[in-house]
Amino acid sequence: MLGIVATIAALAVANLLLGTVSIPLRSVAAILFGSDGESEIWRNIVWKSRVPQTLTALVAGAGLSISGLQMQTVFRNPLAGPSILGVSSGASLGVAFTILFSGLGGTALSRLGYAGEVALSLAAIVGAMLVMALIVYVSQKVRGNVTLLIIGVMIGYVANAVIGVLKFFSVEEDIRAYVIWGLGSFARVSGDQMTLFVSLMVLLLPLSFLLIKTQNLMLLGDGYARNLGLNVKRARLLVIASSGVLVAVVTAYCGPIMFLGLAVPHLCRGIFATSDHRVLMPASLLVGAALALACNLIARMPGFEGVLPVNSVTALVGAPVVIWVLFRRRKTELNE
Repeated sequence: MLGIVATIAALAVANLLLGTVSIPLRSVAAILFGSDGESEIWRNIVWKSRVPQTLTALVAGAGLSISGLQMQTVFRNPLAGPSILGVSSGASLGVAFTILFSGLGGTALSRLGYAGEVALSLAAIVGAMLVMALIVYVSQKVRGNVTLLIIGVMIGYVANAVIGVLKFFSVEEDIRAYVIWGLGSFARVSGDQMTLFVSLMVLLLPLSFLLIKTQNLMLLGDGYARNLGLNVKRARLLVIASSGVLVAVVTAYCGPIMFLGLAVPHLCRGIFATSDHRVLMPASLLVGAALALACNLIARMPGFEGVLPVNSVTALVGAPVVIWVLFRRRKTELNE
């Protein structure tokens, strides 16, 4: 754990130092502590770009990783991820609706600047929360996890189908804006939006830790958990709601970020060789934050003009991690 915390600190400092413009450590420290002797350009780069990106990556990676761990626990499925119940698709649907109606009004959303960004965030939250409400309602009507999982996947397919129709009728500028939003980015959040996003995540992440004991009981199976006094239906509802809200908030502000929520829980199980959520929850939070910072650093590599889409980087980092962990688990099973 201490090694992961040290890695997070090193990656956070690297995110402040490195990029298209490299800034010396002494200058970054002076800017952060309010010294007036540094370049105004460097000051703007640090405060308006790199600090918001670093904080956003930190809390978004932590939130998605916790969400992925909760989904894998409640469905007992190693391939379950934060977007498995269609919450991310709901956020995308909300954004697609907003883009279409802005285009019908004759003004492309991409021309509205900051107001357009706020509209996208609000639309994504509303869309994600509506899907969450539907999932919560369905979870009270069905008994099996597999049935709920299939319904969630179907909701995602329906949302994607509607998005396809909306994109067909949208203006070209807004289709481009939607595609860029869908690639995911930690650079989109700044100013008051960043303060609100980080505050929400700082509130939600500790609340998810209240479900550690519940998740440990759920690992035993519904029968054993029920015999130990757990209300399985309510527990499933709480874990799904916790995971869904985390995904909804992150997706609203950063766009859909793939693979972090799927890869990090596997990585933590491989590192710590345990299924105990008293270890896995804090480990997932820390490893998710570290991996998101690493992906953000790669996305704006020094000497590279522009910023790569975060989803391209998370897929390149996350997919090999999942494959390595699964092969390692298979090798362990064969040796036993």
